[in-house]
Amino acid sequence: MNKLRLEMNSSGRKGESFFFMVDFEMEYPLFYRLDSLPAGIHVDMPLFSNVAPPEEKPGLFELESYPVPFDFYTMAFDKVLSDIRQGNSYLVNLTFATDIDINLSLDKIFCASGAKYRLLVDDSFVVFSPEIFVRIEGNKIFSNPMKGTIDASVTDAERTILEDEKELSEHNTIVDLIRNDLSIISNNVAVTRYRYIDTIKTSERNLLQVSSEITGDLAEGWQGRLGDILVPLLPAGSVSGAPKQETLRIIRESEAGRRGYYTGVFGIFDGISFDSAVMIRFIEQKEGKYVYRSGGGITYLSDPSKEYNELIAKVYVPFG
Repeated sequence: MNKLRLEMNSSGRKGESFFFMVDFEMEYPLFYRLDSLPAGIHVDMPLFSNVAPPEEKPGLFELESYPVPFDFYTMAFDKVLSDIRQGNSYLVNLTFATDIDINLSLDKIFCASGAKYRLLVDDSFVVFSPEIFVRIEGNKIFSNPMKGTIDASVTDAERTILEDEKELSEHNTIVDLIRNDLSIISNNVAVTRYRYIDTIKTSERNLLQVSSEITGDLAEGWQGRLGDILVPLLPAGSVSGAPKQETLRIIRESEAGRRGYYTGVFGIFDGISFDSAVMIRFIEQKEGKYVYRSGGGITYLSDPSKEYNELIAKVYVPFG
């Protein structure tokens, strides 16, 4: 990570545009200047795109999912809840891999998905993420953690999720964590938008997602400190928990395996501004098989059945 930090600082200082990608465990960071981005990495986001419009629309999309058994899920859930009750964490983001059958290739899913942040690494994985990690415009840094998901077809769905005590507790914990993180690298940190709603259209249903926006002021010359700014914020708080370091231990001990690039971060510096996303909504290809990775936040108020159902509900592709 120190090499990545120095590369980002150096390119930012020179005004050189670059792409970066970091796995959740922060063991395999990648860094490329945009003029040397490998052909197998396809990026589409507000600040940059190297993706041509698809020549034709894909056919009817079919996805069959095979979630982990509920009993298997509850074993990890109970371990996490035990740590929370012992005071080791307030919030743990617990994730699993769901085996899926799909009738489209990763590149066709990438082209068809309608997410704000899209990334395709050939023959490896595709990301169609709605979640901003951090972006920088002028001397202002923004973070938009996303915490809270509900099926839009639920009666009074927006009111239901905004008034849910567990969802409120989970969201506030992450807002506090991100506010503290930004306070390390910026000044005048404030919550400028609190619990706003986005609608995400999927192949099967519409979902409502709850986010907040936290901002801070950066000193002049932040471009030359991009690595110093970014690295202390990793991994993303919204997909780990709080307090972060102890929660990372709980995740390592509770989840079935390493996350890899799932819930990592990717982003672009275009020489002027910076933008990045959390790698959620993630399909991975392994040995000819596909897995969809998803999860949710666990607090002392969590109900295992609801959390299990949320994990399943997040197995979707947002088609544009």
